[in-house]
Amino acid sequence: MSPVFGEPVVNGLTALSVHPAMQEAGHAVTPAAAGGVFSLTWLVVALPAVSAAVLLLGGRTTKTWGHLLGCATPIASFVLGLVMFVELLRRPGDDRAVAQSVYTWVEAGSFHVEMGFLVDQLSILFVLLITGVGGLIHVYSIGYMADDERRPRFFGQLNLFIVAMLILVLGADYLTMFLGWEGVGLASYLLIGFWQHKHSAATAAKKAFVVNRVGDMGMALAVMAMFATFGTMSFEGVSAAASEASEATLTAIGLLLLLGACGKSAQVPLQSWLLDAMEGPTPVSALIHAATMVTAGVYLVTRSNFIFEGAPVAATAVVIVGLVTLLWGAVIGCAKDDIKKALAGSTMSQIGYMMLAAGLGPAGYAFAIFHLITHGFFKANLFLGAGSVMHAMDDEVDMRRYGALGPVLPATFLTFAMGYLAIIGFPGFAGFWSKDKIIEAAFADNWVVGVGALLGAGITAFYMTRVMLMTFLTRKRWAKDVHPHESPAVMTIPLIVLAVLSVVGGLLLLGGWIVDWLTPVVGEEHHELAVSPWLLTLLIVAVVAVGVAVAFVVLVKREIPRTAPVKVSPFTAAARADLYGDALNEAVLMRPGQYLTRSLVYADTKGIDGTVNGVGALVGGSSGRLRRLQTGFVRSYALAMLSGVALVVLALLAVNLG
Repeated sequence: MSPVFGEPVVNGLTALSVHPAMQEAGHAVTPAAAGGVFSLTWLVVALPAVSAAVLLLGGRTTKTWGHLLGCATPIASFVLGLVMFVELLRRPGDDRAVAQSVYTWVEAGSFHVEMGFLVDQLSILFVLLITGVGGLIHVYSIGYMADDERRPRFFGQLNLFIVAMLILVLGADYLTMFLGWEGVGLASYLLIGFWQHKHSAATAAKKAFVVNRVGDMGMALAVMAMFATFGTMSFEGVSAAASEASEATLTAIGLLLLLGACGKSAQVPLQSWLLDAMEGPTPVSALIHAATMVTAGVYLVTRSNFIFEGAPVAATAVVIVGLVTLLWGAVIGCAKDDIKKALAGSTMSQIGYMMLAAGLGPAGYAFAIFHLITHGFFKANLFLGAGSVMHAMDDEVDMRRYGALGPVLPATFLTFAMGYLAIIGFPGFAGFWSKDKIIEAAFADNWVVGVGALLGAGITAFYMTRVMLMTFLTRKRWAKDVHPHESPAVMTIPLIVLAVLSVVGGLLLLGGWIVDWLTPVVGEEHHELAVSPWLLTLLIVAVVAVGVAVAFVVLVKREIPRTAPVKVSPFTAAARADLYGDALNEAVLMRPGQYLTRSLVYADTKGIDGTVNGVGALVGGSSGRLRRLQTGFVRSYALAMLSGVALVVLALLAVNLG
């Protein structure tokens, strides 16, 4: 490990994620210059952290102005991040990684850990997404949570979520990343269960927390394995040593990292928490799905590119998990009548695309991040649009009781439509550019993976068209006492901004900018297609058109009942039951664990405790019986002594006579 800030340490700000190609080119990471904008990196995290502390500790005193403070701090962090981004743009390509040491976190003998942040091409994109989209969600929440008595606490917990995610992506080493990783889990638990008076919300929060703990064990074990193997938890240290490690070691670490990523990003087999998480307020759903929690797994795999490039088995596992999840989530989305759960299935599927791309290595890393960013735009737009519909429909979430809302909610309809066109990959919209690149890379790697990704695009077009038709375009199915109305400006303005980003987000690919920008961190590898890219693009558009057409045939030409039919096909029943994900987890994980726990308890109580208690009972019982000989009467003791003497005399006589 080459010292950047002085002598090498076990884990400090020599901890930098540098792709081998970047190292060979002599690219170095520089400390934040005194007085420069990068010396304020800590402030990006500190601003929402202070706001969270004020709002969570201030109680009712913050009721009149707490929401304003809660919105101002992530927006201020976004401005700082934007200034840093511009400064990085002005620097040469080999000088775009800047580290800042905040304080010494742990120092015990030779073990030294610095709490430090790293601003480079990868982390700055996440900072802008987290604070930018997160800031818009905060503004939207002013209107959405206007009547909630605990609104300041809600904004404090939103701020806490932003803080944890910023620590995760800015951390200069795996230990700091893990701190943010756990903070994200805590914040999601608090926000999913924010309305804890609802049993379903409290249960969903606990489920998300428990499922994520399974993934977190993988993350924790991976970090421990890195330290045991390489003697460091730093990005640069692990990157430098990974080339000398055995493939088996890297595979084990890579699979553990993948387990962690599956938990946070709701990938199969740890996907079951995501749909239940819709019990939280809609801005929480938007924040989780667009800018924070579910993107963490993709960031982890991409940041750990040096591990997966040396572990092809682990990389293949990432591809398989991504492919299975993108189809799994898409199928679930086809059968959900709850608008938020339909969008949640969509998120699971779209994150699957990102994981698939990340598993393809240097040929897919940049496109995984590209789709992550565009998805952040249109998925926040869709979720906040769903919240606007719920606001208009007295919190009704069943799309079977919507219909014909387009003319009544023009701003919501038009902005939601932009997100819809982006997610299905309509030509020219953001999702068209990012998803097509992933499908191209998938076909170049393996035609089976490519066909799966292509099929996912068609299913996406079907279920998202279904959402559009059932909500905005088919006949009116409202209850008589419902009077839909457009949301206030504080809610529609963020929708308009996100709608614009959903349209123009594809410009990041203009001239191959995002690929060139990320190459120093993740590398680059051009894929070779067996057919012309234009021909493949036409095929993708055709498949999307088929998905849209099927949705029109199924929904427009048939009457949509206000209640879901009881008798359905086995396929629909399976999709409604989330493809029996909960049943599978119960059979494979919960029940065996339950039986194992009961067996251990039985062995403990009947075996270990039984032995210990048995010995105690034996001693106690014997003592009790022996105690009966102690009567306390002198005559009894005299008689015993006389009897003893008599026995001795008789024994002596017997010996002498013998």
